[in-house]
Amino acid sequence: MAELEPLYAADEMKAAEAGHDVDALMERAGSAVAAAVARDYPGARVVAVCGKGANGGDGRIAAQKLGAEVIEVGAELPEADVVIDAIFGTGFHGDPREEAARSIEAIRNARVPVVAVDVPSGVNASTGEVSGICVDATTTVTFHGEKVGLAVAPGSLRAGRVEVVDIGLEHAETAHALVMSEIARRVPQRQRGGNKYRSGSVLAVGGAPGLTGAVCLAAEAAFRADAGYVTVCAPRESLPVVETRLLEAVKRPLEEVFEAAERAGSLALGPGLGRGGEARQLVRRLLEETDLPAVVDADALLGFEPVERDAPIVLTPHSGELARLLDDETPWVDAHRLEAVHRAIERFQCVVLLKGSETIIAAPGARTLISAGTPRLATAGTGDVLTGIIGAFLSKGMEGQLAAAAAARVHADAALAAPQARGLIAGDVVAALPLVLGARA
Repeated sequence: MAELEPLYAADEMKAAEAGHDVDALMERAGSAVAAAVARDYPGARVVAVCGKGANGGDGRIAAQKLGAEVIEVGAELPEADVVIDAIFGTGFHGDPREEAARSIEAIRNARVPVVAVDVPSGVNASTGEVSGICVDATTTVTFHGEKVGLAVAPGSLRAGRVEVVDIGLEHAETAHALVMSEIARRVPQRQRGGNKYRSGSVLAVGGAPGLTGAVCLAAEAAFRADAGYVTVCAPRESLPVVETRLLEAVKRPLEEVFEAAERAGSLALGPGLGRGGEARQLVRRLLEETDLPAVVDADALLGFEPVERDAPIVLTPHSGELARLLDDETPWVDAHRLEAVHRAIERFQCVVLLKGSETIIAAPGARTLISAGTPRLATAGTGDVLTGIIGAFLSKGMEGQLAAAAAARVHADAALAAPQARGLIAGDVVAALPLVLGARA
């Protein structure tokens, strides 16, 4: 399997289909939907709600093969065990019109399994945005390749299980790609003749009183992500706590941070740093006065302004932090995740990693990368763990976007590899990192 799998927008699908026999494509697509329904719901009463476009044509072919009833958009929905949603396809954007909205509402109210054709109706296939009412699919059978809108929230939250079906089209380069677990193979391994500094040296800066756990998690994650040397710079009054928690890391007071930076390969700024003006000034100085690649997270994002430097910067906000950086509202970011990330890279001219249901990793002039997440990571401290992993990968010389994308995938895979399906804590993710990295060595 490749490290990156293409994600298709509507215009890219249109280009892929150009010159092909439309009827043959629809036959393959409809047959695939029918096969999925027959496999998962044998003997079920199936109703297909079909629009007038190609997506509706796919649904009609599926219904014919299943002996299912076809309902036009806006018509009353009869009782069914399963509904095929073939109202809108990849070309949809905006709000559904009245008749379509009525059918979508009926499908939602039926409370039966829904198999969506290509994308759930109401989801923008190119962005994942949902402007109005939307189908909640149990399964989405999509054609040729996964769509951007099936990988990015809120659309990804409406797609259910996604099945990709080959309908005979050639793959092409796309503007968005899905990050696969194989990307971990791109993380440099320790070499014979190397030393702890060449294995990756990370300087983690944070750990204000009451917030020492954050910088400790970041430091531990950097070690477990295969960095050879980690230094923690924290306020002097925090050092006794950090000393108690961290065995392997070197501990130094904040006033020695520039001296510590002389032996570092990367900066991990922000975990538990605190939100005072002095903290902001320190972040700014470290970025302006060093040439170290840096990951900027948590408190270091507060009031962050663009910095001109040659070394890469990776910003790692969640939606609330990104909203503050963009002077916008959190609900807007949650509803327009791709647009928000691209606004951020235009403003800050660096790598931006947006955390959430999935992780979006974008950089100026580069392909936008998306890494699927897991609800297991929705617990305190996992963001600090991600900061440590990115810091480790940057310290090994990885390019900024690649380091961030690999870290996001390894982070999620470590959460999935941990034995705790419920009750997972950030430390469990740290403990699983060597297992995940070792599996891809």
